[in-house]
Amino acid sequence: MNKKVIGYIIAALLIGSMIAIMVNTNLKKADPIDTSGVMVQSDVGSEIAMEEVGLRQGDLPPDFELTTVTGETVKLSDMKGKKVILNFWATWCPPCKAEMPHMQNYYKNSADKDNVEILAVNLTTGEHRGVKAVQEFVDSYGLTFPIPLDETGVVGESFQAFRIPTTYILNTDGTIAHVLVGPMDESMMERLVQDLD
Repeated sequence: MNKKVIGYIIAALLIGSMIAIMVNTNLKKADPIDTSGVMVQSDVGSEIAMEEVGLRQGDLPPDFELTTVTGETVKLSDMKGKKVILNFWATWCPPCKAEMPHMQNYYKNSADKDNVEILAVNLTTGEHRGVKAVQEFVDSYGLTFPIPLDETGVVGESFQAFRIPTTYILNTDGTIAHVLVGPMDESMMERLVQDLD
């Protein structure tokens, strides 16, 4: 191989590495989200038509047990005593991608002091590349909160998470305080868990 070809190969590798670093850096950035279109069901005068969500404020959601992307088992009823942000999402969903850095920032900066657990249930049946796509997404965004995998679709269906992201905010007794359809930012999460029991 001559020196010119080796030079081209080294240049291509350097450029590829720089692009990968820039893409990875941009993926983790928590860009502002327009939350004005997010539908929040918190009371009777809700913006969400009641038939659009499976469960309502005050309901006790169905229990589930799922395996996370890291192989741990998570059971919703084991979260009693904590406030829970129960999010349904997929890797191919642009609003889900937009809210993930905000969820990670909230989890890192405020979840412990606010007594909050985040469970971001991946609707794995809708993932074209399955668990591999979820793991790559988690790694690229540096997510550290639990990512349960709904590999059968049963949990997403029981919560009627047909439009994503859909998020249920749960009180410490496990009942639903808020239902959201659309992406959340960090300040919205802080606001929604602030007055929970």
